[in-house]
Amino acid sequence: MNRLIWKLLRRHISGAQLCGFFLASLFGMTIILAGLQFYLDIAPIFTEGNSFLKKDYLVASRKISALGSLTGKSNTFSDQDIEDLRRQPFTRSIGAFTPSLFSVSAGLGMEQAGIHLSTEMFFESVPDPYMDISLDRWHFTPDSHVIPIVIPRNYLNLYNFGFAQSRNLPKLSEGLMNLVQMNIRLSGNGLTEAFKGQIVGFSNRLNTILVPQAFMDWANARYAPGRQPRPSRLIIEVNNLTDPAINRYFDRRGYETESNALDNGKATGFLRLATSIVISIGLIIIILAFYILMLSIFLLLQKNNEKILNLQLLGYTSKQVGTPYYLLSTGLNLAVWLLAVGGVAILRHTYLGFLSTLLPQDSNSSLFPCILIGLALAVIVSAINIEIIRKQIMKKN
Repeated sequence: MNRLIWKLLRRHISGAQLCGFFLASLFGMTIILAGLQFYLDIAPIFTEGNSFLKKDYLVASRKISALGSLTGKSNTFSDQDIEDLRRQPFTRSIGAFTPSLFSVSAGLGMEQAGIHLSTEMFFESVPDPYMDISLDRWHFTPDSHVIPIVIPRNYLNLYNFGFAQSRNLPKLSEGLMNLVQMNIRLSGNGLTEAFKGQIVGFSNRLNTILVPQAFMDWANARYAPGRQPRPSRLIIEVNNLTDPAINRYFDRRGYETESNALDNGKATGFLRLATSIVISIGLIIIILAFYILMLSIFLLLQKNNEKILNLQLLGYTSKQVGTPYYLLSTGLNLAVWLLAVGGVAILRHTYLGFLSTLLPQDSNSSLFPCILIGLALAVIVSAINIEIIRKQIMKKN
């Protein structure tokens, strides 16, 4: 029976109008899904090593003056300093650098490469949420006697392009350095113990030799009991690096930042704005396509007004009369979803080859979230269409 009703009502369908809706919806949904999928595929850049778009961070320290050095003025932050900084409107969270209060010496040897280095060194730690590496290997237990270590990436660059090149030594890649174990000796409180150091990552954000906070707390309590570490640097998550209040506050308090983070925040803000604009354009196109479809259906209902009234007088319910329109709207939206997902899959296959040269780790993302989001969008739009059509048909009773 619905087939007979459809044959009766379809005579005034405008193919051009439906084609316009279909193409506009397809374009809009493809933009949205492609943007979301691209973000999921490059999420390791945002959430792991070398992240510069994930959050806005500052590493703050006190300015060191000649007078302060001569008078022995401390350059550490007190609890009051940290609390005052935490209360500032531009601050989201604060983490303190915890220094090692014990002696550390390290030896690094690679017999096959003819390399043997030994030096006194230091450790620092920051709370885990402020690390810019994967935390999969970032844990310590005293029984293991293995210390995970993160070093600044520029340390490796200094070795490769300075020390190694001047002495004709082999250059070391990050992958090779992850296989190297260091001989670490810790001394303090009358104890001297040996550990193995394992380099598990390289940081662009933090310019220091880092160990897990769990290890630092354990080691300071073991090798320097009773001593309280005072942070000389703070890592601050801020709402907006471009906020002029940050510069004013830092100048007033005599603080300074590392790596020109305040200037880099302008580039970060621009990239975020560009991403928001792309997604917004896709949503606007979807909304405009939705109105094109509704206009087409309203015109079709108006042209078939007499037929709809006659069908209702013959005993057909509003649901039976509206079913062909419901199916038309839902079918078009589902077709848009399927083609958009297919387009995203083709686009993703194209750019993944390029991303593989930029990302040090494999992306674990898949098309599944994109498929679900697209389906949800198609279902929501179809449900709205059906409800509006139902109300229009009910008005004709």
